[in-house]
Amino acid sequence: MRSARVRWPILAVAVLLAVTGCGGDGPTTAAAPPAAATTAASASTVADPTISVSPPAPPPAVSAVDKEIVVTVVDKKVTPPTSRIEVRRGAAVRITVTSDVPDDLHVHGYDLTKSLPAGQPASIEFRADQSGLFEVETHDTHLVLFQLVVR
Repeated sequence: MRSARVRWPILAVAVLLAVTGCGGDGPTTAAAPPAAATTAASASTVADPTISVSPPAPPPAVSAVDKEIVVTVVDKKVTPPTSRIEVRRGAAVRITVTSDVPDDLHVHGYDLTKSLPAGQPASIEFRADQSGLFEVETHDTHLVLFQLVVR
């Protein structure tokens, strides 16, 4: 009977150690709070006036353009039809071209070139700082898109 009294405390200590994880050097885990406590904590955090949420940053500013020229090439047909387009000297110019075949866009006199992937618009931006008449063309298909007049 004496041995039964000694076994109960040893058994109780063994169960206690098993339940509490023995307190060894291994990683410890904390029990997750009940769902109601988590919701209440979240609600109080959201309502906390000391926490500020910033709106997402705006996209980078697009440079100002004085003259935008948009051209489309389909079956070697230029739209709008080839013509002269005038801009003032010093103007910021954007030329956007969409071609149905891969090609290269070239602005003569400014020596600007841009690859034209088929079916996707491509743009060249520059400052028209040279006076004169400049052809804008495609290289592979040899199409004059327009003549740029800078005065």
